[in-house]
Amino acid sequence: MRKYGLLGKTLNYSFSKYFFEDYFQKNKIDACFDNYEIDTIESIDGVFTQNLSGLAVTIPYKETIIPFLDAISDEAKVIGAVNVVQFKDGQKIGHNTDAFGFHQSIKPFLTFHHERALILGTGGAAKAVAHVFRSLGIEVIFCSRTPEGRNQFPYSALNEHMLNACKVIVNCTPLGTFPNVDECIEIPFNHLTADHLLIDLVYNPPKSLILQRAEEAGATILNGESMLRHQALRAFEIWNS
Repeated sequence: MRKYGLLGKTLNYSFSKYFFEDYFQKNKIDACFDNYEIDTIESIDGVFTQNLSGLAVTIPYKETIIPFLDAISDEAKVIGAVNVVQFKDGQKIGHNTDAFGFHQSIKPFLTFHHERALILGTGGAAKAVAHVFRSLGIEVIFCSRTPEGRNQFPYSALNEHMLNACKVIVNCTPLGTFPNVDECIEIPFNHLTADHLLIDLVYNPPKSLILQRAEEAGATILNGESMLRHQALRAFEIWNS
């Protein structure tokens, strides 16, 4: 039996285990999928000794895992984040399927209004999302608690002008994830319009508070479930290539 798993710090919210177990059962694949929670990335060696055939990586280790790998793909190197580890020829190779999953999920929703994107957060998922937008010729602006460098702003800078300029907004933070469903980044929702697309990478709950409030303001909304499915299936292809 092949063993796969998900690496993270707190994984009680994640559907990955259920997704893969269902996928294995439906496709008659002799495999199992387990969650591996560690408090710090320095404990990763204990996971690497589990004789895994593949490992998925989530918050908060998509960037900090890189020094513990033998190699990373060209795309993961450009993005600066890894969410998939392939075990091949005795090496641990990092890949990024978040970008692929995000690209596939947003294809039906992008319009000519979406010339600039506002990304909430600057972690590993935000880096993958930004990579996709830039590849599509869409300008990227970041907001975070600790802005650094060009095109990064504090959440307090969110205003009518910024939302008028950015018709696509992506929450790449875990805020609002189960069980903390009452949490929400405060943006000026009253300035959202029918031309806005607000995407929340959170998929548990299916409609987070930020999505609820955006929908009430008239924006088109999308959660992270489609991205999860696309990136997970691409990860399975990599693990078995």
